[in-house]
Amino acid sequence: MGDYEEVYPRLSTVYGPVESWRLGRSLGIDLLFVNSICSFRCVYCQLGKINVHTAKRGEFVPTRQVIADLHKSDWRSADVVTFSGSGEPTLAKNLGEAIRAARAITGKEIVVLTNAAHLNDEEVVADLSLADRVFCKLDASDEASFRRINRPVEGITLESVVEGIEKFRDSYKGFLAIQSMYRPYTDAQFESLCEILKDIRPDEVQINTPTRAIPRAWFIEARGNYDETPYPAITPRKVPPEDVEDLRSLLESATGLNVVSR
Repeated sequence: MGDYEEVYPRLSTVYGPVESWRLGRSLGIDLLFVNSICSFRCVYCQLGKINVHTAKRGEFVPTRQVIADLHKSDWRSADVVTFSGSGEPTLAKNLGEAIRAARAITGKEIVVLTNAAHLNDEEVVADLSLADRVFCKLDASDEASFRRINRPVEGITLESVVEGIEKFRDSYKGFLAIQSMYRPYTDAQFESLCEILKDIRPDEVQINTPTRAIPRAWFIEARGNYDETPYPAITPRKVPPEDVEDLRSLLESATGLNVVSR
Protein backbone atom coordinates (compact mmCIF):
# COMPACT_ATOMS: atom_id res chain seq x y z
CA MET A 1 0.00 0.00 0.00
CA GLY A 2 2.98 2.29 0.46
CA ASP A 3 3.12 5.10 2.96
CA TYR A 4 2.40 8.81 3.09
CA GLU A 5 5.90 9.99 2.18
CA GLU A 6 5.90 7.91 -1.03
CA VAL A 7 2.41 8.65 -2.34
CA TYR A 8 1.31 12.00 -3.76
CA PRO A 9 4.03 13.99 -1.93
CA ARG A 10 2.66 17.28 -3.30
CA LEU A 11 -0.85 16.65 -2.01
CA SER A 12 -2.12 16.98 1.54
CA THR A 13 -4.08 14.82 3.93
CA VAL A 14 -6.20 17.95 4.48
CA TYR A 15 -8.32 19.29 1.63
CA GLY A 16 -10.81 22.06 1.04
CA PRO A 17 -12.74 23.69 2.55
CA VAL A 18 -15.40 22.34 0.17
CA GLU A 19 -19.02 23.41 -0.03
CA SER A 20 -21.45 20.92 1.53
CA TRP A 21 -25.23 21.17 1.40
CA ARG A 22 -25.37 19.69 4.92
CA LEU A 23 -22.35 21.29 6.60
CA GLY A 24 -21.51 24.60 4.93
CA ARG A 25 -17.76 25.00 4.40
CA SER A 26 -16.22 21.67 5.29
CA LEU A 27 -12.48 21.09 5.75
CA GLY A 28 -11.75 17.46 4.93
CA ILE A 29 -9.23 15.17 6.59
CA ASP A 30 -8.17 12.02 4.75
CA LEU A 31 -6.64 9.40 7.07
CA LEU A 32 -6.45 6.84 4.24
CA PHE A 33 -4.75 8.92 1.54
CA VAL A 34 -2.21 6.31 0.36
CA ASN A 35 -4.95 4.42 -1.52
CA SER A 36 -8.71 4.07 -1.86
CA ILE A 37 -9.57 1.85 1.12
CA CYS A 38 -13.07 0.80 2.12
CA SER A 39 -15.19 -2.13 3.28
CA PHE A 40 -17.82 -1.16 0.68
CA ARG A 41 -17.63 -0.74 -3.07
CA CYS A 42 -20.79 1.32 -3.56
CA VAL A 43 -22.09 1.46 -7.11
CA TYR A 44 -22.26 5.28 -6.96
CA CYS A 45 -18.88 5.92 -5.30
CA GLN A 46 -17.44 9.24 -6.46
CA LEU A 47 -13.90 8.07 -5.69
CA GLY A 48 -14.04 5.57 -8.52
CA LYS A 49 -12.52 2.16 -7.92
CA ILE A 50 -11.92 1.07 -4.34
CA ASN A 51 -8.51 -0.57 -4.67
CA VAL A 52 -8.31 -2.04 -1.17
CA HIS A 53 -11.56 -3.76 -0.23
CA THR A 54 -11.10 -4.65 3.42
CA ALA A 55 -12.56 -4.57 6.92
CA LYS A 56 -9.12 -4.53 8.56
CA ARG A 57 -8.04 -1.41 10.43
CA GLY A 58 -4.57 0.06 10.07
CA GLU A 59 -2.62 3.30 10.34
CA PHE A 60 -2.14 4.69 6.85
CA VAL A 61 -1.17 8.29 7.58
CA PRO A 62 0.64 9.30 10.79
CA THR A 63 -1.19 11.81 12.95
CA ARG A 64 1.89 14.04 12.96
CA GLN A 65 1.42 14.53 9.20
CA VAL A 66 -2.23 15.44 9.66
CA ILE A 67 -1.20 18.01 12.26
CA ALA A 68 1.42 19.50 9.92
CA ASP A 69 -1.07 19.62 7.04
CA LEU A 70 -3.74 21.21 9.24
CA HIS A 71 -1.39 24.03 10.22
CA LYS A 72 -0.76 24.72 6.52
CA SER A 73 -4.45 24.56 5.58
CA ASP A 74 -7.17 27.22 5.39
CA TRP A 75 -8.91 25.82 8.46
CA ARG A 76 -9.95 29.21 9.78
CA SER A 77 -12.46 29.71 6.96
CA ALA A 78 -14.14 26.34 7.54
CA ASP A 79 -17.38 25.80 9.43
CA VAL A 80 -16.58 22.20 10.37
CA VAL A 81 -13.80 19.62 10.07
CA THR A 82 -14.96 16.42 8.38
CA PHE A 83 -13.27 13.03 8.40
CA SER A 84 -14.06 11.24 5.13
CA GLY A 85 -11.50 11.19 2.31
CA SER A 86 -10.37 8.19 0.27
CA GLY A 87 -12.74 5.58 1.69
CA GLU A 88 -14.01 4.52 5.12
CA PRO A 89 -12.42 6.70 7.86
CA THR A 90 -13.11 4.27 10.71
CA LEU A 91 -10.59 1.87 9.14
CA ALA A 92 -7.88 4.28 10.32
CA LYS A 93 -6.69 3.16 13.76
CA ASN A 94 -5.58 6.70 14.61
CA LEU A 95 -9.02 8.23 13.99
CA GLY A 96 -9.55 9.12 17.65
CA GLU A 97 -6.08 10.60 17.98
CA ALA A 98 -6.60 12.66 14.83
CA ILE A 99 -10.00 13.91 16.02
CA ARG A 100 -8.44 15.15 19.26
CA ALA A 101 -5.63 16.86 17.34
CA ALA A 102 -8.03 18.53 14.88
CA ARG A 103 -10.21 19.87 17.67
CA ALA A 104 -7.20 21.17 19.61
CA ILE A 105 -5.83 23.02 16.57
CA THR A 106 -9.02 24.37 15.02
CA GLY A 107 -11.65 24.49 17.75
CA LYS A 108 -14.14 23.52 15.02
CA GLU A 109 -17.01 21.06 15.21
CA ILE A 110 -15.88 17.55 14.18
CA VAL A 111 -17.95 15.42 11.78
CA VAL A 112 -17.29 11.84 10.67
CA LEU A 113 -18.92 10.29 7.60
CA THR A 114 -19.03 6.50 7.95
CA ASN A 115 -20.53 3.50 6.21
CA ALA A 116 -21.44 2.23 9.71
CA ALA A 117 -20.09 -1.24 8.97
CA HIS A 118 -17.70 -1.35 11.94
CA LEU A 119 -19.81 -0.20 14.87
CA ASN A 120 -19.49 -3.65 16.45
CA ASP A 121 -15.83 -2.75 17.17
CA GLU A 122 -15.47 -1.09 20.58
CA GLU A 123 -12.41 0.87 19.46
CA VAL A 124 -14.32 2.29 16.50
CA VAL A 125 -17.22 3.27 18.76
CA ALA A 126 -14.81 4.97 21.18
CA ASP A 127 -13.23 6.93 18.31
CA LEU A 128 -16.58 8.01 16.86
CA SER A 129 -17.84 9.06 20.28
CA LEU A 130 -15.28 11.88 20.19
CA ALA A 131 -17.00 13.49 17.19
CA ASP A 132 -19.71 16.13 17.48
CA ARG A 133 -21.67 14.68 14.59
CA VAL A 134 -21.64 11.23 12.99
CA PHE A 135 -23.34 10.56 9.66
CA CYS A 136 -24.04 6.84 9.03
CA LYS A 137 -24.76 5.42 5.60
CA LEU A 138 -27.91 3.32 5.13
CA ASP A 139 -28.94 2.80 1.52
CA ALA A 140 -31.07 -0.34 1.73
CA SER A 141 -33.67 -2.07 3.87
CA ASP A 142 -33.17 -5.63 2.62
CA GLU A 143 -30.07 -7.78 2.25
CA ALA A 144 -30.31 -8.26 -1.52
CA SER A 145 -30.45 -4.50 -2.16
CA PHE A 146 -27.67 -3.89 0.37
CA ARG A 147 -25.34 -6.30 -1.42
CA ARG A 148 -26.24 -4.92 -4.83
CA ILE A 149 -25.82 -1.23 -3.91
CA ASN A 150 -23.05 -1.21 -1.29
CA ARG A 151 -21.15 -4.38 -2.24
CA PRO A 152 -19.66 -4.99 1.22
CA VAL A 153 -16.62 -7.07 2.04
CA GLU A 154 -17.41 -10.63 3.11
CA GLY A 155 -18.82 -10.90 6.62
CA ILE A 156 -20.68 -7.57 6.64
CA THR A 157 -24.47 -7.83 6.41
CA LEU A 158 -27.30 -5.34 6.54
CA GLU A 159 -28.37 -6.86 9.85
CA SER A 160 -24.92 -6.31 11.38
CA VAL A 161 -24.85 -2.71 10.12
CA VAL A 162 -28.29 -1.88 11.51
CA GLU A 163 -27.53 -3.54 14.85
CA GLY A 164 -24.31 -1.56 15.09
CA ILE A 165 -26.05 1.75 14.42
CA GLU A 166 -28.79 0.99 16.96
CA LYS A 167 -26.25 0.18 19.69
CA PHE A 168 -24.23 3.27 18.84
CA ARG A 169 -27.36 5.42 19.03
CA ASP A 170 -27.93 4.20 22.59
CA SER A 171 -24.53 5.37 23.82
CA TYR A 172 -23.63 8.29 21.57
CA LYS A 173 -24.23 11.75 23.02
CA GLY A 174 -23.71 13.74 19.82
CA PHE A 175 -25.76 14.37 16.68
CA LEU A 176 -26.49 11.19 14.69
CA ALA A 177 -27.71 11.38 11.09
CA ILE A 178 -28.58 8.64 8.64
CA GLN A 179 -27.46 9.24 5.04
CA SER A 180 -29.41 7.41 2.37
CA MET A 181 -28.82 7.56 -1.36
CA TYR A 182 -32.10 8.07 -3.21
CA ARG A 183 -33.64 5.06 -4.96
CA PRO A 184 -37.19 3.89 -5.73
CA TYR A 185 -38.66 1.57 -3.08
CA THR A 186 -41.33 -1.09 -3.31
CA ASP A 187 -44.07 -0.85 -0.69
CA ALA A 188 -42.48 -3.64 1.35
CA GLN A 189 -39.01 -2.06 1.15
CA PHE A 190 -40.36 1.34 2.15
CA GLU A 191 -42.17 -0.12 5.15
CA SER A 192 -39.07 -1.99 6.32
CA LEU A 193 -36.94 1.15 5.86
CA CYS A 194 -39.34 3.14 8.01
CA GLU A 195 -39.24 0.49 10.74
CA ILE A 196 -35.42 0.51 10.72
CA LEU A 197 -35.31 4.30 10.95
CA LYS A 198 -37.83 4.38 13.79
CA ASP A 199 -35.77 1.80 15.70
CA ILE A 200 -32.56 3.82 15.21
CA ARG A 201 -34.14 7.17 16.14
CA PRO A 202 -31.56 9.39 14.41
CA ASP A 203 -31.57 13.14 14.87
CA GLU A 204 -31.86 13.54 11.11
CA VAL A 205 -32.32 11.52 7.93
CA GLN A 206 -30.52 12.88 4.86
CA ILE A 207 -31.58 11.86 1.36
CA ASN A 208 -28.70 12.26 -1.07
CA THR A 209 -28.75 12.08 -4.84
CA PRO A 210 -25.82 11.07 -7.06
CA THR A 211 -24.44 14.21 -8.70
CA ARG A 212 -20.75 13.44 -9.27
CA ALA A 213 -19.30 11.47 -12.15
CA ILE A 214 -18.18 7.95 -11.20
CA PRO A 215 -14.56 7.46 -12.37
CA ARG A 216 -13.46 4.03 -13.54
CA ALA A 217 -10.19 4.40 -11.58
CA TRP A 218 -9.35 5.80 -8.16
CA PHE A 219 -9.45 9.57 -8.38
CA ILE A 220 -8.11 11.15 -5.19
CA GLU A 221 -9.27 14.66 -6.12
CA ALA A 222 -12.86 13.38 -5.92
CA ARG A 223 -12.67 13.67 -2.13
CA GLY A 224 -13.11 17.46 -2.65
CA ASN A 225 -14.42 19.81 -5.32
CA TYR A 226 -13.00 19.40 -8.82
CA ASP A 227 -13.73 20.65 -12.32
CA GLU A 228 -12.79 17.72 -14.56
CA THR A 229 -12.35 13.96 -14.15
CA PRO A 230 -9.07 12.91 -15.78
CA TYR A 231 -10.28 9.32 -16.24
CA PRO A 232 -13.16 7.74 -18.16
CA ALA A 233 -16.23 8.10 -15.97
CA ILE A 234 -19.90 7.18 -15.78
CA THR A 235 -22.40 10.03 -15.51
CA PRO A 236 -25.09 9.13 -12.96
CA ARG A 237 -28.73 9.41 -13.89
CA LYS A 238 -30.19 12.65 -12.59
CA VAL A 239 -33.08 12.24 -10.19
CA PRO A 240 -35.99 14.66 -10.67
CA PRO A 241 -36.24 16.99 -7.65
CA GLU A 242 -39.93 16.22 -7.30
CA ASP A 243 -39.17 12.50 -6.84
CA VAL A 244 -36.71 13.29 -4.06
CA GLU A 245 -39.22 15.60 -2.37
CA ASP A 246 -41.93 12.93 -2.59
CA LEU A 247 -39.68 10.41 -0.82
CA ARG A 248 -38.60 12.97 1.76
CA SER A 249 -42.19 13.89 2.56
CA LEU A 250 -43.33 10.24 2.74
CA LEU A 251 -40.46 9.26 5.03
CA GLU A 252 -41.04 12.21 7.33
CA SER A 253 -44.75 11.48 7.56
CA ALA A 254 -44.28 7.74 8.12
CA THR A 255 -41.50 7.97 10.72
CA GLY A 256 -42.04 11.29 12.48
CA LEU A 257 -38.33 12.01 12.00
CA ASN A 258 -36.66 15.10 10.62
CA VAL A 259 -35.92 14.26 6.96
CA VAL A 260 -33.93 16.57 4.71
CA SER A 261 -32.84 16.34 1.08
CA ARG A 262 -30.49 18.04 -1.32
